[in-house]
Amino acid sequence: MASFQGKGIKEETLIPCYFFYGEDTFPAWEFINELKEALISPDIQDYSVERFNLEDNSWADVIDSARALPIFISPCRIIAVEVPKGKKESLSSMEKSILKDYFSSPPSKTVIVIVFSGKIKKNTSLFRFFSSLSSAVVSLKELRYLKERALFAWMDKKFLSQGKTAAFEAKIRLQELAGNDMRRVNNEIEKLITFVGEKKEIELDDVNQVSGWVKIFFEWEIADSLGKVDFERSLIVLNNLFKDGVKPEYILGSMAKFFRDIFLAKLLLKEKSMDRKAVFKELRPQIHEKFGNFYTTKFREFFSLVEKFSLRDLNRVLTELEEVDLKLKTTSLTPQTLLESFLFNYCEPRKKERITWREQRD
Repeated sequence: MASFQGKGIKEETLIPCYFFYGEDTFPAWEFINELKEALISPDIQDYSVERFNLEDNSWADVIDSARALPIFISPCRIIAVEVPKGKKESLSSMEKSILKDYFSSPPSKTVIVIVFSGKIKKNTSLFRFFSSLSSAVVSLKELRYLKERALFAWMDKKFLSQGKTAAFEAKIRLQELAGNDMRRVNNEIEKLITFVGEKKEIELDDVNQVSGWVKIFFEWEIADSLGKVDFERSLIVLNNLFKDGVKPEYILGSMAKFFRDIFLAKLLLKEKSMDRKAVFKELRPQIHEKFGNFYTTKFREFFSLVEKFSLRDLNRVLTELEEVDLKLKTTSLTPQTLLESFLFNYCEPRKKERITWREQRD
């Protein structure tokens, strides 16, 4: 099978179908781009990939398109098929017949790339069907989040492809910021390469400036101080934010996001539309289970707050923040004074009920 870095992608080595599934599907889309760049004329690359989502299309639509003559003259065709988790994991007898007929004699130079996001059950009819095909017809590949050493090696290849290298500390910071999500890491790498210009080595300070880690760090700090109802610490964090030149609107937005996330979590759990793990993944996508104790700690801290706050309390706090926002725009009081006043009014009545992480551990 062709590599994700473009090595070995040749027209004569292609097979009719590639089936990617797993936790992190970014490499699948990277593979599609590499196919496009290696096999399609630059003049028509923007039009060369036909995309289908089985939420809106059927397998019959996909196969009809694969059999049809291409709109543009090109040595190869690429058809990308996104398969949503759930009912699309099952194939009807009609769909099996359509697919079996197609793959018994697939058109030459037409490549179907199937992308299934998430873990797939091996006993589903979709997986069983594609597993039953010859390796000369389909290649199945499970995609998992890269662990630290593998992720750093992948970062190195990305930087080297652009004539850059990165200091070890810079790579660690990138992982802290984006986790093991390759799409997020890739986006940050692209921003860094543009930012440094002709500079050859990416340093820690470059990541801090471009990726906004310092702001994210303070955002976490203020969320932590609000969760602990720690007035003194909240003041210190607030003062540091202002000293660093962070805009009041950003600080206010971070505070509001902290309470809105708790509010949303309570609603989702109340409606039973998601379990706790799914809620946490939705609201804290940068904190992955593979982070071990860090994930466990943050998970427990977050849901202790979800249990602590009532919907009535959260509504009241969010209303107070709206009032602060209005005063920022209509009064002569300084932003820092207004935000300090909010913190005092929020923390003081809750001192007796204060939740500390130490109490949670006890």
